Amino acid sequence: MLLIDLARTSAAVAADSARLAKIRHLADLLSRVEPHEAEIAVAYLSGELPQRQIGVGYASLRELPDPRQIASATLTEVDDLLSRIKAQAGPGSQAARKELVAQLFRSLTRQEQSFLLRLLGGELRQGALNGVMIEAVAKASGVPAAEVRRALTLRGWLPAVGAAALVGGVEALRSFHLEVGRPVAPMLAQSAPNLPAALLKLGGPGALEWKLDGIRVQTHRSGDRVRVFTRTLDDITAQVPELVEAALGLHADDLVLDGEVIAVRPDGRPEPFQVTAGRVASKLDVERLRETTPLRVFFFDALRVHGKDMLDLPDAERHAALEQAVPSDLLIPRLVTADPDEAATFYSDALRRGHEGIVAKSLTTPYAAGRRGAGWIKVKPRHTLDLVVLAAEWGHGRRQGKLSNLHLGARDPETGGFVMLGKTFKGLTDDLLNWQTEHFLTLATGPSDEWVVPLRPELVVEIAFDGVQRSPRYPGGMALRFARVLRYRPDKPPTEADTIETVRSLLL
Repeated sequence: MLLIDLARTSAAVAADSARLAKIRHLADLLSRVEPHEAEIAVAYLSGELPQRQIGVGYASLRELPDPRQIASATLTEVDDLLSRIKAQAGPGSQAARKELVAQLFRSLTRQEQSFLLRLLGGELRQGALNGVMIEAVAKASGVPAAEVRRALTLRGWLPAVGAAALVGGVEALRSFHLEVGRPVAPMLAQSAPNLPAALLKLGGPGALEWKLDGIRVQTHRSGDRVRVFTRTLDDITAQVPELVEAALGLHADDLVLDGEVIAVRPDGRPEPFQVTAGRVASKLDVERLRETTPLRVFFFDALRVHGKDMLDLPDAERHAALEQAVPSDLLIPRLVTADPDEAATFYSDALRRGHEGIVAKSLTTPYAAGRRGAGWIKVKPRHTLDLVVLAAEWGHGRRQGKLSNLHLGARDPETGGFVMLGKTFKGLTDDLLNWQTEHFLTLATGPSDEWVVPLRPELVVEIAFDGVQRSPRYPGGMALRFARVLRYRPDKPPTEADTIETVRSLLL
């Protein structure tokens, strides 16, 4: 199959707002894909790469070669080139990667180039999320959607599950089982604006658990062999020896547990997220790092205990099995209650101890792997700041021709200037993009044809974020976590923007 077929289908899916129409477009294409191309097709149309990351940034994609006039690139040819790009390493790899990127894009038409740019940039934005793709795979393969969802729970990677359905039908899907050593996609939580709203969603007694700001881990043990995976299913076993030792110390030797690792200070309070993330990401000097930055693990769910799969059991039964297999000091604090006052005290205590918030859980729901099931609801206090836009970057993909990524600054009363804290493009609607592009060009203090357009610091924007972390990347030595635009504040002059000291006071 040619890449142009996927590009045209993607355009049709994006143009049709109706869910059933999206499913029909996708299913029509998937029903025609060759067996050896099925996983690639499902991945691309889901906005994924089989290679996950290929080491190509936006800067490498600014200047593309002229497109071909006639489409000829097949899915396997494109995928092979992407794998070759990822494989480049060592001296000369940057030049080799650049040449392969040019070779790839020289083989594509303009529509194919646009599709691949959006795919590589994570901005396909055609509305083909997992739910739509599951239904499309089911329609194209003639199998029940429930079979696809069940297989996805166990395999955790929709392209592989979709390929199995398209090639082997129900029988192939039922060959997927929970296997120790092969991770499944983690269950995710919905959000609630506050604790009363979360309790209302549960509709009765529920379990409240601390929400830690650490790294999600799925721990597999079979006998004396332990493997640890992240929420993105990457193997980090070698980087977390503390967790391996904790798992080996359990009396159950055939299990799969869900939990979180977090770096802690001597007083027991959590380190900022970037400390934990840096520790877990490091593959060098792990033994030295565990002395300077020790990790603690907290388990909160059981997918398998003593060789028994527990995905389909309600939360209360899974947690009872977890409590039998894991000592209390390795369990995340938990309160089962329907009392609003008890819940509020528990929530306040979690925040006081430096944690993100709480997760409220239904006692009756099974483990909805890979989905934001209604059974888990996270509650966090929302932080906001009024900051000044210092510059903006031209967008790409769907935002081509729009000033998108904002450079954010806090006011420095001592100098009268502004200190940059980071960037964000999240939370921008199409209307905001159009408005700010037009308005920013009137504030530009440098050439508007450069990638970054510096602006007069006159515009205040209200930003929501999940926390403040130390970062040497920006002049203020801090950065906002998960910053997103709420609204612009034309009613506020820059002199009323939040100060750098206000931001610093929010550091954990």
